[in-house]
Amino acid sequence: MSHDTKTSDQSVGSEPAPAPGLLRSSGLVGLMTLLSRVLGLIRDMVIARYFGAGTGADAFFVAFKIPNFLRRLFAEGAFAQAFVPVLSSYREQKSLADVNRLVNAVAGSLGIVLLGVTLVAMLGAPVLTGLFAPGFLDDAEKFSLASDMLRITFPYLLLISLTAFAGAILNSYDRFAVPAFTPVLLNLVMIGAAIFVSPLMSTPVMALAWGVFVAGALQLFFQLPFLMRLGLLPRPTVDYRHEGVRQVLRLMAPAIFGVSVSQINLLLDTVLASFLQTGSVSWLYYSDRLSELPLGVFGIAIATVILPNLSRKHAAASSAQFSATLDWAVRAVLLIGLPAALALILLAKPLIATLFYYGEVTQTDVMMSARSLVAYAVGLLAFMQIKVLAPGFFARKDTRTPVKIGIVAMVANMVFNLILVVPLAHAGLALATSLSAWLNAGLLWWILRRDGAWQAQPGWLRFGGQLAVANIALAAVILYLRGPFDHWVLAGGMQRSADMALIVVGGGLVYFVTLALAGVRLRHFRLR
Repeated sequence: MSHDTKTSDQSVGSEPAPAPGLLRSSGLVGLMTLLSRVLGLIRDMVIARYFGAGTGADAFFVAFKIPNFLRRLFAEGAFAQAFVPVLSSYREQKSLADVNRLVNAVAGSLGIVLLGVTLVAMLGAPVLTGLFAPGFLDDAEKFSLASDMLRITFPYLLLISLTAFAGAILNSYDRFAVPAFTPVLLNLVMIGAAIFVSPLMSTPVMALAWGVFVAGALQLFFQLPFLMRLGLLPRPTVDYRHEGVRQVLRLMAPAIFGVSVSQINLLLDTVLASFLQTGSVSWLYYSDRLSELPLGVFGIAIATVILPNLSRKHAAASSAQFSATLDWAVRAVLLIGLPAALALILLAKPLIATLFYYGEVTQTDVMMSARSLVAYAVGLLAFMQIKVLAPGFFARKDTRTPVKIGIVAMVANMVFNLILVVPLAHAGLALATSLSAWLNAGLLWWILRRDGAWQAQPGWLRFGGQLAVANIALAAVILYLRGPFDHWVLAGGMQRSADMALIVVGGGLVYFVTLALAGVRLRHFRLR
């Protein structure tokens, strides 16, 4: 197709203005994600207050985790990592009409597969429950409840996968805010379901399952008007012979494993935890949710922004800018991820008590959740680095290398699980996941360096020293303000919240002031 035709096709107004800086885009996504994660914590506090860590909560978390795991594995994991580079290539090299045909073909081909998977899963819900939570087989009530809820929650996979497809299109056109805001709707619906719907049901916890289903539909329809504004609202057509569809499928096959190893490891934790004492699944869930707050707000936000950026750099054969973008992402993750991990480790018990020690939650639940939170926090920085290093492969349409690394990491996780589960119980499962994440991140980093895709930019030694000084200052403030654990379980909710706010604000202020005094400036992280 000629250059003139391309220009004509794209003059409709759908082509966006030049992309904003990565720092600004990451900040916008991070802000929207922060809103979602804060509401997510409120949602979990509500669930903890109403359902505690008993049979109903364990059953729901398994019924929710299965479609949620598959969503991360296929939709936001493999599909997004395969689709965005292909869409970016079409956007750079072909006409808007070609982009529309790609979007239509992918929407139809993806939708029909998801519909089939959803129907089969709903019919075979008990089989899936037995596969993902075999420990429930010894508890007929818990197993039956989880299976019944899974039939309601599983269509969420279909709805949220199509939502992720719409979000991938918007991200590729630098419309980051809408996909980042969308999860807010899930949290609002589930909070409403727990508070207002559960008292009306004979089995109150079933309200959460229906909340998941309604939220999935709401999230999908929320994004459609924004696709229409871009002129890219899909008109689904099933066409597996389309060149772009075939390319996405080729990239997806290995990416299914490579991008989601950490999710597979978390799921293995749930499988093994189902054999442990009642409450273990819930303890892991609450601690995982807390560790995911900085991961989602910063790690995933940066990864979301750099994937389309790296894909365009690769399509334009700009290796120097490609390397500089990766280096920027790693530094940005260290700037936030290191103090976040340190704070989670030092504040594990106070945080769990502040957020969840209400209603049905016991002091034992607080202690047990805090143990697994420390274990997950050990691997937080690795989880965040995986999110920003993996796009360095996917943007170059290399999905095989992360697969090989993922296999090594998953085998290591299984070995660590067997070693640690006996002495540390559920916390051993969390620690095994963290250790395997460090192995995964280390191998990704080493291969990117070896291949020359990432070459360290000047100033790393100075930056490392600045980070060390600031984190030492942060630790000193936390240890000074934290106080004994008894205070956090004896004080009322308002007092705990006020004390935690003081630590968070005081620690954050000291950290960033120390960075500034050490010479770190915001302009150092501006990269277009």
